[in-house]
Amino acid sequence: MNATVKRRLPPPLVKGDTIGIFAPAGPVLDPGAAAAGLRLLREAGFKIRCRDDILTRQPGYLAADDRARAAELHDLWRDPEVKALLALRGGYGCLRLLPLLDWDLLNSRPKMLIGFSDLTVLHAALLQRTVLVPFHGPMLCTLSQSEPESIRHFLAALAGRFPDVIRPAGLEILRPGNAGGPLLGGNLASLNHLLATAWEPELAGAVLLLEDVGEAPYRLDRLLTQLALAGRLARPAAIILGEFKECGPPEEIWQRLLELTARQELPLWANFPAGHGPRNLTLPLGAMVRLDSSRGELVLPPPVS
Repeated sequence: MNATVKRRLPPPLVKGDTIGIFAPAGPVLDPGAAAAGLRLLREAGFKIRCRDDILTRQPGYLAADDRARAAELHDLWRDPEVKALLALRGGYGCLRLLPLLDWDLLNSRPKMLIGFSDLTVLHAALLQRTVLVPFHGPMLCTLSQSEPESIRHFLAALAGRFPDVIRPAGLEILRPGNAGGPLLGGNLASLNHLLATAWEPELAGAVLLLEDVGEAPYRLDRLLTQLALAGRLARPAAIILGEFKECGPPEEIWQRLLELTARQELPLWANFPAGHGPRNLTLPLGAMVRLDSSRGELVLPPPVS
């Protein structure tokens, strides 16, 4: 990602606007959670647009074949009434969509695109191929399970309101320091899958956010070590670790990353409220952010460069 690119913040939503639900990766695993997410959005005053079968299709580990999933995204993006696209869930599948997407279409109509986990792949590609600002935040199937603060943060982001400063409770400063740069990253495993592809993000000077779920400690060690051996951990200006849910003791992950970056001065934070747990703040990727370790603050100006 070129940090000098002037990014376009999608227009904010107001009550009565339409949110499109799309399934770029896996199908619904928890229909109750999906229904609760729809209920929450409607109670917040939004209309919903999605394909009739989006909550019932169960073809396998993908929500549909690649062309059907790409067409679903394109159809919602073309629809002038749809102001934001919220991913159904993650899983796996976004990687297979990248060669099929119409980047000129996506770039020509700024809309909010919100998700996390496997959506990290789509976020990275959007930042590379367009001037849009995607959002790392809850998806339909996780929204109702988010803590109240994360839900409020999500609804405020839809309305175009972002806090000037985030002071996360429970933040761990593993290596202090101040730094700034574009906020990039997301899911660690998904980010690794982009290595040596045409879609790999440029991490030089970035504030790199990492989180994951359900990975054994040795697999996390392998993912982080691969990034280091590929030279990618020498590039960021700072690293923020979100939640590593069901991944073993988080201190093991923290210690390994400290070891891998021992020769660097980059600030390293942990236990930031982003990831697969109920603490998952909605963050504008590509925004120029700044870490202040002395205050434990992430300074978040309007997400345009």
